[in-house]
Amino acid sequence: MKALITGASSGIGKEIARYLASIGYDLILVARSTDKLYKLRDELTNVNVRVITLDLSREEDCFDLYKHTKNENIDFLVNNAGFGAYGKFVDVPLQTEIQLIHTNVCAVHILTKLYLKDMVQRNSGHILNVGSAAGFLAGPTFSSYYASKNYVVRLTQAVHEEMRRDNINVGVSVLCPGPVQTNFNDVANVKFCIRGLTPQYVAKYAVDKTLKGKMVITPGFEMKATKFLQHFVSENLLTRISYNVQMKKNGK
Repeated sequence: MKALITGASSGIGKEIARYLASIGYDLILVARSTDKLYKLRDELTNVNVRVITLDLSREEDCFDLYKHTKNENIDFLVNNAGFGAYGKFVDVPLQTEIQLIHTNVCAVHILTKLYLKDMVQRNSGHILNVGSAAGFLAGPTFSSYYASKNYVVRLTQAVHEEMRRDNINVGVSVLCPGPVQTNFNDVANVKFCIRGLTPQYVAKYAVDKTLKGKMVITPGFEMKATKFLQHFVSENLLTRISYNVQMKKNGK
C-alpha cells in the first residue's frame, strides 16, 4: 500500500504520515520544506519513504507531481497542503490571496482529479481532502480561507456521491476540524480563543474514518455540536457570529 501526502512537513500532514506508516503504508511526502521532509523520512524507518519538494501554489508543480508518481499506484491520497490569511478583504494583499487560492483550491482540485481517475480505473483507493470547520460558514476577516474550504467541502461531497451512485469502490472524504494545535495559527497570524485538538488525535481519527468510507469527518465533540446547531440558525446570523468570533483572534 502506498500513500501520497501533501503538506507533510508539519501539523496534521506530518501526523497523518506517521499514522499511515504505523499501519504499513509506504509514503510519498510532499512539501516545500526539504529539510523537514527528510527529517520525517529518517524517523519513519519501518516503511519506504520518498520525499518530493514542490510548491503546490504553482499549477505546473501539481502536474509535475502527478507525472512523477502516476505509475506508483497511489492507494491513499491526502490533500493537506494549505494556509490561511487573516484580515479584512480589502486589506489582505491580493497576491497572498491568489497564492492561497492556488494552494487551497486549485491544487486540491487538480490532484483529486488526476489521482481519482487512476483509482476509478483500478476500482480502489481513498482520497482525504483536508478542509476545515470553516468550510461550513462564511468568514468575515478570514474570507478567502473560509471560501477556499467551502470549495473543498462541496467538491468532496459531490465526488463522494458520484462514486457511491456509480458503485465505485473509491472513498472520497473531507476532514473538517476546528482549531488544531499546529503552526497554522502562526502562518495565518491568528490566535484561537478555544484550545485546539492535538494533530495526533485528528490525524488518527481522520485516517480511520476515511478507511471506513465516512464522507465528512468532524473530530471533537465541540465541532460536532456546533455543526449540528448551525442547522437552526439563519445564514445572516451565522455570518454575524462568525465575524465576532474572528475578531477575537487578534490577527494583527
